Amino acid sequence: SVLRARRLLDQGLDDQALSEFERAIENNPLLVGSFMSAGDIYMKQGDYDMAALRFGEAARLAPQSYDANFKWGQALQALGQFVEAVRAYLIALAIKPNDPVANMNVGVAYLQLNQPENALPYAEKAVKLDPRSAQGHTNLGAVYSALGRHDDAVAEYLQANELLPPSPQVLLNLADSLIKSNQFEQAANTLEQVIKIEPSANAYERLGFVRFKMRRFDESKTAFLTALDIDQNHFPSLNGAAVCYLNAFEFDGNDADRQEAVKLLRRSLTLNRDQPRFAAY
Repeated sequence: SVLRARRLLDQGLDDQALSEFERAIENNPLLVGSFMSAGDIYMKQGDYDMAALRFGEAARLAPQSYDANFKWGQALQALGQFVEAVRAYLIALAIKPNDPVANMNVGVAYLQLNQPENALPYAEKAVKLDPRSAQGHTNLGAVYSALGRHDDAVAEYLQANELLPPSPQVLLNLADSLIKSNQFEQAANTLEQVIKIEPSANAYERLGFVRFKMRRFDESKTAFLTALDIDQNHFPSLNGAAVCYLNAFEFDGNDADRQEAVKLLRRSLTLNRDQPRFAAY
Protein backbone atom coordinates (compact mmCIF):
# COMPACT_ATOMS: atom_id res chain seq x y z
CA SER A 1 0.00 0.00 0.00
CA VAL A 2 2.83 2.45 0.87
CA LEU A 3 4.78 1.45 -2.27
CA ARG A 4 1.66 1.94 -4.37
CA ALA A 5 1.11 5.35 -2.71
CA ARG A 6 4.67 6.43 -3.54
CA ARG A 7 4.26 5.32 -7.17
CA LEU A 8 1.03 7.34 -7.43
CA LEU A 9 2.78 10.33 -5.87
CA ASP A 10 5.62 10.07 -8.40
CA GLN A 11 2.97 10.17 -11.17
CA GLY A 12 1.50 13.36 -9.73
CA LEU A 13 -1.72 11.62 -8.64
CA ASP A 14 -1.87 13.27 -5.23
CA ASP A 15 -5.48 12.43 -4.31
CA GLN A 16 -5.08 8.73 -5.06
CA ALA A 17 -1.71 8.68 -3.26
CA LEU A 18 -3.30 10.36 -0.23
CA SER A 19 -6.02 7.69 -0.10
CA GLU A 20 -3.34 5.00 -0.13
CA PHE A 21 -1.30 6.70 2.62
CA GLU A 22 -4.45 7.04 4.75
CA ARG A 23 -5.19 3.34 4.18
CA ALA A 24 -1.63 2.50 5.21
CA ILE A 25 -2.07 4.57 8.40
CA GLU A 26 -5.28 2.65 9.21
CA ASN A 27 -3.51 -0.67 8.72
CA ASN A 28 -0.40 0.33 10.66
CA PRO A 29 -0.72 3.47 12.82
CA LEU A 30 3.02 3.36 13.65
CA LEU A 31 4.26 4.13 10.12
CA VAL A 32 5.89 7.55 10.58
CA GLY A 33 6.63 7.84 6.84
CA SER A 34 2.94 7.52 5.94
CA PHE A 35 1.97 10.27 8.39
CA MET A 36 4.69 12.50 6.94
CA SER A 37 3.74 11.84 3.31
CA ALA A 38 0.05 12.40 4.02
CA GLY A 39 0.94 15.62 5.85
CA ASP A 40 2.98 16.82 2.86
CA ILE A 41 0.01 16.29 0.53
CA TYR A 42 -2.41 18.02 2.89
CA MET A 43 -0.01 21.01 3.10
CA LYS A 44 0.22 21.15 -0.68
CA GLN A 45 -3.59 21.12 -0.89
CA GLY A 46 -3.92 23.87 1.73
CA ASP A 47 -5.67 21.59 4.26
CA TYR A 48 -3.59 22.81 7.20
CA ASP A 49 -5.82 21.23 9.86
CA MET A 50 -5.21 17.73 8.52
CA ALA A 51 -1.55 18.51 7.84
CA ALA A 52 -1.06 19.61 11.47
CA LEU A 53 -2.85 16.47 12.67
CA ARG A 54 -0.65 14.15 10.59
CA PHE A 55 2.65 15.92 11.31
CA GLY A 56 1.74 16.08 15.00
CA GLU A 57 1.16 12.32 15.06
CA ALA A 58 4.48 11.79 13.27
CA ALA A 59 6.24 14.00 15.85
CA ARG A 60 4.68 12.01 18.72
CA LEU A 61 5.79 8.73 17.13
CA ALA A 62 9.27 10.07 16.35
CA PRO A 63 10.01 12.86 18.86
CA GLN A 64 13.65 13.03 17.68
CA SER A 65 12.65 13.67 14.06
CA TYR A 66 13.63 17.17 12.96
CA ASP A 67 11.41 16.98 9.86
CA ALA A 68 8.30 15.91 11.79
CA ASN A 69 8.61 18.69 14.35
CA PHE A 70 9.59 21.34 11.80
CA LYS A 71 6.71 20.49 9.46
CA TRP A 72 4.31 20.36 12.40
CA GLY A 73 5.46 23.89 13.22
CA GLN A 74 4.85 25.01 9.63
CA ALA A 75 1.29 23.61 9.61
CA LEU A 76 0.48 25.18 13.00
CA GLN A 77 1.89 28.51 11.79
CA ALA A 78 -0.28 28.32 8.67
CA LEU A 79 -3.29 27.83 10.98
CA GLY A 80 -2.37 30.94 12.98
CA GLN A 81 -1.56 28.83 16.06
CA PHE A 82 1.66 30.71 16.69
CA VAL A 83 2.34 29.67 20.32
CA GLU A 84 2.06 26.00 19.35
CA ALA A 85 4.14 26.63 16.20
CA VAL A 86 6.96 28.16 18.28
CA ARG A 87 6.88 25.13 20.60
CA ALA A 88 7.21 22.71 17.65
CA TYR A 89 9.98 24.76 16.01
CA LEU A 90 11.94 24.92 19.28
CA ILE A 91 11.82 21.11 19.51
CA ALA A 92 13.11 20.96 15.92
CA LEU A 93 15.89 23.42 16.84
CA ALA A 94 16.86 21.34 19.88
CA ILE A 95 17.52 18.53 17.39
CA LYS A 96 19.18 20.72 14.72
CA PRO A 97 20.13 24.07 16.30
CA ASN A 98 21.93 25.48 13.25
CA ASP A 99 19.13 25.15 10.72
CA PRO A 100 18.65 28.63 9.23
CA VAL A 101 15.05 28.09 8.09
CA ALA A 102 13.86 26.84 11.48
CA ASN A 103 15.58 29.79 13.19
CA MET A 104 13.96 32.16 10.69
CA ASN A 105 10.51 30.61 11.17
CA VAL A 106 10.73 30.89 14.97
CA GLY A 107 11.54 34.56 14.47
CA VAL A 108 8.55 35.03 12.17
CA ALA A 109 6.20 33.22 14.58
CA TYR A 110 7.37 35.38 17.51
CA LEU A 111 6.84 38.46 15.34
CA GLN A 112 3.32 37.23 14.55
CA LEU A 113 2.80 36.99 18.33
CA ASN A 114 3.93 40.63 18.55
CA GLN A 115 7.04 39.60 20.51
CA PRO A 116 9.88 41.12 18.44
CA GLU A 117 12.28 40.98 21.39
CA ASN A 118 11.90 37.17 21.44
CA ALA A 119 12.12 37.01 17.64
CA LEU A 120 15.41 38.94 17.48
CA PRO A 121 18.01 36.28 18.44
CA TYR A 122 16.48 33.71 16.06
CA ALA A 123 16.14 36.17 13.16
CA GLU A 124 19.75 37.32 13.64
CA LYS A 125 21.02 33.74 13.87
CA ALA A 126 19.14 32.78 10.68
CA VAL A 127 20.94 35.53 8.74
CA LYS A 128 24.29 34.58 10.27
CA LEU A 129 23.75 30.96 9.20
CA ASP A 130 22.53 31.83 5.70
CA PRO A 131 23.64 35.33 4.70
CA ARG A 132 22.45 34.74 1.11
CA SER A 133 18.80 34.33 2.12
CA ALA A 134 16.73 37.33 0.97
CA GLN A 135 13.83 36.06 3.10
CA GLY A 136 16.08 35.91 6.16
CA HIS A 137 17.20 39.53 5.68
CA THR A 138 13.59 40.63 5.06
CA ASN A 139 12.39 38.98 8.27
CA LEU A 140 15.26 40.43 10.27
CA GLY A 141 14.36 43.84 8.81
CA ALA A 142 10.77 43.38 10.00
CA VAL A 143 12.01 42.48 13.51
CA TYR A 144 14.28 45.54 13.66
CA SER A 145 11.41 47.70 12.42
CA ALA A 146 9.07 46.34 15.12
CA LEU A 147 11.76 47.18 17.70
CA GLY A 148 12.06 50.74 16.36
CA ARG A 149 15.58 50.10 15.01
CA HIS A 150 14.81 51.60 11.62
CA ASP A 151 18.39 52.25 10.44
CA ASP A 152 19.15 48.55 11.01
CA ALA A 153 15.89 47.62 9.27
CA VAL A 154 16.86 49.73 6.23
CA ALA A 155 20.22 47.89 5.99
CA GLU A 156 18.47 44.48 6.03
CA TYR A 157 15.83 45.42 3.44
CA LEU A 158 18.56 46.79 1.14
CA GLN A 159 20.47 43.53 1.55
CA ALA A 160 17.34 41.54 0.66
CA ASN A 161 16.83 43.65 -2.47
CA GLU A 162 20.40 42.93 -3.58
CA LEU A 163 19.85 39.19 -3.32
CA LEU A 164 16.55 38.98 -5.22
CA PRO A 165 14.68 41.14 -7.75
CA PRO A 166 12.98 43.95 -5.79
CA SER A 167 9.63 42.89 -4.33
CA PRO A 168 6.92 45.56 -3.89
CA GLN A 169 6.24 44.44 -0.30
CA VAL A 170 9.90 44.57 0.72
CA LEU A 171 10.26 47.97 -0.95
CA LEU A 172 7.18 49.25 0.92
CA ASN A 173 8.71 47.99 4.19
CA LEU A 174 11.97 49.71 3.26
CA ALA A 175 10.12 52.96 2.50
CA ASP A 176 8.33 52.82 5.87
CA SER A 177 11.63 52.43 7.73
CA LEU A 178 13.20 55.24 5.67
CA ILE A 179 10.22 57.47 6.57
CA LYS A 180 10.65 56.64 10.26
CA SER A 181 14.36 57.47 9.93
CA ASN A 182 13.37 60.85 8.36
CA GLN A 183 15.12 59.87 5.10
CA PHE A 184 12.34 61.32 2.95
CA GLU A 185 14.22 61.68 -0.35
CA GLN A 186 15.30 58.01 -0.28
CA ALA A 187 11.78 56.99 0.77
CA ALA A 188 10.30 58.88 -2.21
CA ASN A 189 12.74 57.20 -4.61
CA THR A 190 11.88 53.79 -3.16
CA LEU A 191 8.13 54.44 -3.50
CA GLU A 192 8.58 55.56 -7.11
CA GLN A 193 10.28 52.20 -7.68
CA VAL A 194 7.34 50.35 -6.08
CA ILE A 195 4.88 52.24 -8.29
CA LYS A 196 6.82 51.26 -11.43
CA ILE A 197 6.61 47.58 -10.47
CA GLU A 198 3.13 47.46 -8.94
CA PRO A 199 1.06 50.66 -8.56
CA SER A 200 -1.19 50.49 -5.50
CA ALA A 201 -3.21 52.82 -3.29
CA ASN A 202 -0.84 52.07 -0.39
CA ALA A 203 2.24 53.05 -2.40
CA TYR A 204 0.69 56.29 -3.67
CA GLU A 205 -0.59 57.15 -0.16
CA ARG A 206 2.90 56.69 1.30
CA LEU A 207 4.33 58.81 -1.53
CA GLY A 208 1.74 61.50 -0.77
CA PHE A 209 2.79 61.49 2.89
CA VAL A 210 6.50 61.74 1.99
CA ARG A 211 5.93 64.54 -0.53
CA PHE A 212 3.96 66.45 2.11
CA LYS A 213 6.82 66.04 4.59
CA MET A 214 9.13 67.40 1.87
CA ARG A 215 6.75 70.38 1.52
CA ARG A 216 6.01 69.48 -2.11
CA PHE A 217 2.30 70.01 -1.56
CA ASP A 218 0.99 69.82 -5.14
CA GLU A 219 2.83 66.54 -5.73
CA SER A 220 1.53 65.28 -2.40
CA LYS A 221 -2.09 66.02 -3.33
CA THR A 222 -1.63 64.41 -6.76
CA ALA A 223 -0.29 61.23 -5.13
CA PHE A 224 -3.20 61.02 -2.67
CA LEU A 225 -5.76 61.59 -5.45
CA THR A 226 -4.07 58.93 -7.60
CA ALA A 227 -4.38 56.51 -4.67
CA LEU A 228 -8.11 57.31 -4.58
CA ASP A 229 -8.38 56.65 -8.33
CA ILE A 230 -7.10 53.14 -7.58
CA ASP A 231 -9.24 52.64 -4.44
CA GLN A 232 -11.91 55.25 -3.71
CA ASN A 233 -12.41 53.79 -0.20
CA HIS A 234 -8.76 54.04 0.87
CA PHE A 235 -9.37 56.12 3.98
CA PRO A 236 -5.71 57.06 4.69
CA SER A 237 -5.61 58.64 1.20
CA LEU A 238 -8.91 60.45 1.85
CA ASN A 239 -7.29 61.87 5.00
CA GLY A 240 -4.09 62.79 3.16
CA ALA A 241 -5.93 64.56 0.35
CA ALA A 242 -8.10 66.37 2.91
CA VAL A 243 -5.01 67.62 4.78
CA CYS A 244 -3.61 68.90 1.44
CA TYR A 245 -6.84 70.83 0.77
CA LEU A 246 -6.84 72.23 4.32
CA ASN A 247 -3.21 73.25 3.83
CA ALA A 248 -4.13 75.03 0.59
CA PHE A 249 -7.03 76.78 2.40
CA GLU A 250 -4.58 78.02 5.07
CA PHE A 251 -2.42 79.53 2.29
CA ASP A 252 -5.01 81.12 0.00
CA GLY A 253 -8.24 81.22 2.04
CA ASN A 254 -10.20 79.68 -0.85
CA ASP A 255 -13.34 78.25 0.78
CA ALA A 256 -13.70 75.63 -1.99
CA ASP A 257 -10.56 73.96 -0.63
CA ARG A 258 -12.01 73.86 2.89
CA GLN A 259 -15.30 72.41 1.63
CA GLU A 260 -13.46 69.70 -0.36
CA ALA A 261 -11.41 68.82 2.75
CA VAL A 262 -14.55 68.48 4.89
CA LYS A 263 -16.23 66.32 2.24
CA LEU A 264 -13.22 63.98 2.08
CA LEU A 265 -12.92 63.73 5.88
CA ARG A 266 -16.62 62.90 6.23
CA ARG A 267 -16.22 60.15 3.64
CA SER A 268 -13.21 58.84 5.55
CA LEU A 269 -15.13 58.81 8.84
CA THR A 270 -18.00 56.82 7.30
CA LEU A 271 -15.39 54.19 6.30
CA ASN A 272 -13.54 54.20 9.63
CA ARG A 273 -15.18 55.81 12.66
CA ASP A 274 -12.18 55.17 14.90
CA GLN A 275 -10.34 58.39 13.98
CA PRO A 276 -10.63 60.72 17.00
CA ARG A 277 -8.40 63.43 15.47
CA PHE A 278 -10.95 63.93 12.66
CA ALA A 279 -14.12 63.34 14.72
CA ALA A 280 -14.99 67.09 14.71
CA TYR A 281 -15.77 66.86 11.00
